[in-house]
Amino acid sequence: MPEIAEVARIVHFLRLHLVGKKIASASAIDDNNVFGKVGTTGAAVEDALKGRKVVSSGNQGKYFWITLDKPPHLVMHFGMTGWVHIKGEQTAYTNYYKKMKDNELEQWPPKFWKFHVKTEGKPEVEVAFTDARRFGRVRLVDCPGAEIRKYSPLKENGPDPVVDADRFTEEYLRGKMKARHVPVKALLLDQAMISGIGNWVADETLYQAKLHPEQYSDSFSDAEIAELYKNIRYVCQTAVDKLGDSDQFPEHWLFNYRWGKGGKGASSKLPNGEKLAFITVGGRTSCYAPAVQKKTGQVVAGAKDEPIKEESDAEEKKPPVKKARKQKQEPSGPDASEPPAKKKKTNGIKKEEVKPEPDLSSGRRRSTRLKN
Repeated sequence: MPEIAEVARIVHFLRLHLVGKKIASASAIDDNNVFGKVGTTGAAVEDALKGRKVVSSGNQGKYFWITLDKPPHLVMHFGMTGWVHIKGEQTAYTNYYKKMKDNELEQWPPKFWKFHVKTEGKPEVEVAFTDARRFGRVRLVDCPGAEIRKYSPLKENGPDPVVDADRFTEEYLRGKMKARHVPVKALLLDQAMISGIGNWVADETLYQAKLHPEQYSDSFSDAEIAELYKNIRYVCQTAVDKLGDSDQFPEHWLFNYRWGKGGKGASSKLPNGEKLAFITVGGRTSCYAPAVQKKTGQVVAGAKDEPIKEESDAEEKKPPVKKARKQKQEPSGPDASEPPAKKKKTNGIKKEEVKPEPDLSSGRRRSTRLKN
């Protein structure tokens, strides 16, 4: 799911190519999820965009928007697989485009488009919002453009650690942590508390701050909260400065080694020798370094800790499931030389179908690369 840095990346491209342009044409499909679940329609989005000039673009956490010279304005959320494409520009990462077939690269509007626009003048700019899984949201907000953050859904969300450095202070974070009795990882993911932090950003900030992800938020000392605040600002600012390009993230970041959860080629430790593990609470999984992120207060009960196995150990302990099933189907004893098909015909036994098991070894890597 795109987080604070990926959203900042798209706003960068929108400001570069769309802001200041007048929209000559707009098209949108009627999608009951992307538009309908936030109270609008494709037709309404079309009408709002046609003939309007794009005045500005901005972001707050996982939300971003374009304001027009006349309301309503568009406020968008990528969900899990949403993205904005600009014709002739690589708004995503190189690997994203490498996965596409030649006919998909040339296709415009792109596959899974929900709305697209074309601007007046030269050079023409064509922009499209796409979403394969349809968890993204595009809504219309009828308000003065300069006051868009005072209206829903933006007003219900907490400050952005980068955009709102004046509001997101150490005192703000301390007050929120002391007022709630929840695992600190859960608090970081709560968009009403802080905008833009998702799973990998939360894990990174906690690793850099050397704090256990499932320790209760109100059990940390002032010094630990100060360290967490410093690292939230550091991780978010660095990721935004790099426009979410993970190839440019610092080598010592957990991000570079956290993917795969024991899958083939996955890291089981950091270059400095610190071993990694996963811990799961309430269906949410955190990657952390147990030797560094030690408990200094009460930790939520029922957390399931899963150390990452070394690849060689994982292979040694792998149960020979397929081999066992194959042996079960093969004939043995005095009739072993008889072909299986003939045996089935003579004794009338129906051959049991064995369904292949799904491959669970592959893991997700480089979430910021926008894999649809």
